[in-house]
Amino acid sequence: MNCPVCKEPMIILELNKVEIDFCPNCSGIWLDEGELELLYSIDKPDNELQKLFQQTTSSKEKSYKCPICRKRMIKTQFSNTDLILDRCPQNHGIWFDKGELEKVLTIKSNSSSEKILALLKDMFSYNKSQEAE
Repeated sequence: MNCPVCKEPMIILELNKVEIDFCPNCSGIWLDEGELELLYSIDKPDNELQKLFQQTTSSKEKSYKCPICRKRMIKTQFSNTDLILDRCPQNHGIWFDKGELEKVLTIKSNSSSEKILALLKDMFSYNKSQEAE
């Protein structure tokens, strides 16, 4: 699968036993439908987490195409914050630009999200050390 932003091939990483698609070029992350709930260790498909995402028409950010169905994604505001994410209109998943998944996990924190935040920090530390070489 290619990155919806820079069109480079994404690699699969495992976070908390969930496979995610990561773009090593722009550091964006694609989560397939239901993977965010798995990261939070939430079993119910219709949970309060999904209610935190509200479609917005006020964003002027560029819209990207879903890497699965190629339909233009809709801009979605997270939990009444200024955080705007890209969500597939066919519910294939959510795109997080660099650092946005960390912000979501920080805003809606639980024990699972704290574990994932630690893993993401390890991953980004690794990338920074690679850039220094």
